[in-house]
Amino acid sequence: MNGISHITRIIACLLIFGFSLSGCGPSKTTRTMKATGYCDCGQCCGWERGSWKCLKFDFWNRYVSVGPSKGRPYSGLTASGTKTREPQPGLVSWDTIRRPWMLPFRLVFPWLWFARDGTIAADTKYHPFGTRMYVHGWGYGRVEDRGSAITGPDRLDLYFDSHSDALHWGVKHVMVDIYRE
Repeated sequence: MNGISHITRIIACLLIFGFSLSGCGPSKTTRTMKATGYCDCGQCCGWERGSWKCLKFDFWNRYVSVGPSKGRPYSGLTASGTKTREPQPGLVSWDTIRRPWMLPFRLVFPWLWFARDGTIAADTKYHPFGTRMYVHGWGYGRVEDRGSAITGPDRLDLYFDSHSDALHWGVKHVMVDIYRE
């Protein structure tokens, strides 16, 4: 009886090892892509404060200023319905080793302990919503948005919290690891 369970364990280990080599997990492809930075300001996302219907006196409201939804209220959400965010490396990451002066801040503030994927805008014909990517020099992100200028399989927009950071990133050709389920 003990010999049979030992053989069963060996077979189970071989099957698990075989599945891990067969590629049952997410596959990764690496390619060079053109990546630009954007933020949620009116200049990057095409919205303006106030409506001409109210003679711009309702400056606390935001309205879409370009495209087919012109004049409608601007929600600030992505095309998939999520809130935009910049990637956060977390407490246990290579970024903590690269920038050790961030360790005290990450220890003191609990919301900096956990890694968080950023928002990527891509052409959803080629990269559907939820596709996880690693953009070298920016971090991990998920495709959660699309834009009118983002066409083709080799084009991305990366979200930044500030307009100056987005302008500093500019337009770069970077290596991107794409993880497919």
